[in-house]
Amino acid sequence: MREHITDLVARAEAGGLMECELRGTRAGMTPKKDHTESVRAARQLRHIRPVYAGGAALWAASAAWTGWEDPGSRQMWVSVFFLAIFTALLSVTSLWLWRQQSAGAGRPVHHAAPRRMAARRQVSA
Repeated sequence: MREHITDLVARAEAGGLMECELRGTRAGMTPKKDHTESVRAARQLRHIRPVYAGGAALWAASAAWTGWEDPGSRQMWVSVFFLAIFTALLSVTSLWLWRQQSAGAGRPVHHAAPRRMAARRQVSA
């Protein structure tokens, strides 16, 4: 494996290696589009965001309860720690989705093929 990488680096430095070979695709293949991956990631983040919000709410309630019952205890600080973690996850997820939404506003939306029936052609006799 090391020899193969060394050979690729040597060929790239000599100018005998195409850019697509460095990316790991063949010359005739188109590279994978990041659009489908970002759409899938956005859908997954939209589904997990309520989980993060629920976790943040539960840990906020737990931190408030333990802070009221036993202020400064280890349980209170653990609750505050998990509250910070879930709040950070929720914030990062919401920020990423917001940026994806604002970045995708100018791009055309590609839908599936139209559902029109193909016109029937009559065969001449």
